[in-house]
Amino acid sequence: MAVIPKWMCDRDNSMHDSKKDADAHDKMLELAEEFTALLEANISKVDDRLAEEFGLLLARNRDKLIEACKGRPEALRELDSDEADNVTPLKASQ
Repeated sequence: MAVIPKWMCDRDNSMHDSKKDADAHDKMLELAEEFTALLEANISKVDDRLAEEFGLLLARNRDKLIEACKGRPEALRELDSDEADNVTPLKASQ
């Protein structure tokens, strides 16, 4: 029987084929958590679940956000909202 190495992401316990992939996923989740906290701190009465979904959307598409901030706002039309099913949601932190 062969042994297949897997790496587990610290934040959501998802499994990845390489340490690099696991680290990248963990960093994306960390950024999503910060986006979520920013949204919750600055918009009163925002729903926790929606804030988390928006945080994940922004984190997954950070390259497009950077592009938009650098003078190409139409890049935001290319945001990939279909990846939502591929990410395990974070728990809302208080």
